[in-house]
Amino acid sequence: MSTAAPLRSRSGRWILVATILGSGVAFLDGSVVNVALPAIGREVGGELSVLQWVLDAYLLTLSALLLLGGALGDRYGRRRVYVIGLVLFTVASLGCGLAPTGEALVVARLVQGVGGALLVPGSLALINSTIRQADRGEAVGRWAGLTGVSSAIGPFLGGWLVDAVSWRWVFYINVPIAAAALLALRHVPETRNPQAAGRLDVFGAIAVTAGLAGAVFALIEIPAVGWTPLTTGAAVVGAAGLVAFPLIEMRHPSPLLPLSLFRSAQFTGANLTTLAVYAALSGALFLLSLQLQQSMGYSALAAGIATLPITIIMLLLSSRVGAVAQRTGPRVPMTVGPLTCAVGLALLTWAVPGSTYLTGVLPGVLVFGLGLSITVAPLTSAVLASVSEDNAGVASGVNNAVSRLAGLLAVAVLPVVSGLSRTGAGAPLGPGFGRALLISAALCAVGGILSWLTIGRAERVDTYPLPGLNHACQDPCTCHQER
Repeated sequence: MSTAAPLRSRSGRWILVATILGSGVAFLDGSVVNVALPAIGREVGGELSVLQWVLDAYLLTLSALLLLGGALGDRYGRRRVYVIGLVLFTVASLGCGLAPTGEALVVARLVQGVGGALLVPGSLALINSTIRQADRGEAVGRWAGLTGVSSAIGPFLGGWLVDAVSWRWVFYINVPIAAAALLALRHVPETRNPQAAGRLDVFGAIAVTAGLAGAVFALIEIPAVGWTPLTTGAAVVGAAGLVAFPLIEMRHPSPLLPLSLFRSAQFTGANLTTLAVYAALSGALFLLSLQLQQSMGYSALAAGIATLPITIIMLLLSSRVGAVAQRTGPRVPMTVGPLTCAVGLALLTWAVPGSTYLTGVLPGVLVFGLGLSITVAPLTSAVLASVSEDNAGVASGVNNAVSRLAGLLAVAVLPVVSGLSRTGAGAPLGPGFGRALLISAALCAVGGILSWLTIGRAERVDTYPLPGLNHACQDPCTCHQER
């Protein structure tokens, strides 16, 4: 490719800086918001549903539009779409910080998710399309390591900002980082996929967005307010959208989600494992942050530091586990990893008022972090090995979207099934927390069993685990990306 640059050239360094800063904003936002939730609840009031929406509003638009964002980058220019996403994400972050009410904050988070859907697929797409092939592995490795710093410091930084200034600064902090990324992007060349042609799957994007929005609205609001005309209408719209989406995909010449991929039992099994494990991860960390602060009296900073070992363990071990999975195949680690996660989540039920950090929190955090480290990199190998090389980009994009969707559903459903949906803002969670963690542990165990039943010994695949609490990734890891 004529625009490909050596990593150590001036252009290569600017590309790396721009992608690290841009994606670093998204990683940082993902790791700081959880720790700020109790402070947000104290200021805006309401029941637990308000905090559910603060998380799910972002995940809703992000997961629904992620595949479309990748397709837009291929068609209209990866740099252009990346810039638009970064600007939209930054403006929405400012809106989050300025939000006078919980409702305004939720609207700003919806817009932030739209920006994220344009931003997230573009980071590695830019590296893959602008850095010469011989240097891409090193570039992705540096990207993973340096963006991992943003995930690692997120809980500490978020807790400190909440305690020292205000929860609003967990959103304001995005603005200067994004501004620096935009300045660096001036030196990044534009690239497109010349084979991206035909009409976009706009109706598919509308159907999945309406379906997820309606379903999530019903799941969160019905336990809080009951069956009203609004919640009933949302449930109907959600069901209609989710039914229509696969029908649209079957008929579209360039679908966002090629259903033919699911003919592979391994691809289906790997994504079901992703759904189970990441639902458990997102739901458990959401409630653990509330438990530490609202039930156990931790400060926001202490709560952020309490879960930091998970990120550190993943940064230290994920690449090593990925190397082992290349030699042995992903089946065993994808079975052992989720089962280890299940044990860690069961141990976290000890995190109750009166317990100490060393006895109630740390054992579960360490075991859960170990389980995630065993799981994430082999998961990528399993996904990629189940499809042809031409479909590797879209397969990775689907797996990325599934991981976000898992978090969306977990935050909406887990408080309902565990009896926490009517918990007031700032109130202790009570026995519902233990039930929620055991449900999450069961989800992880199901993921391990599914892996054993569906995953084969895959051929060697190069994997690059994403930093922090995200899913593993490969080169390239974008939606509809040019190979």
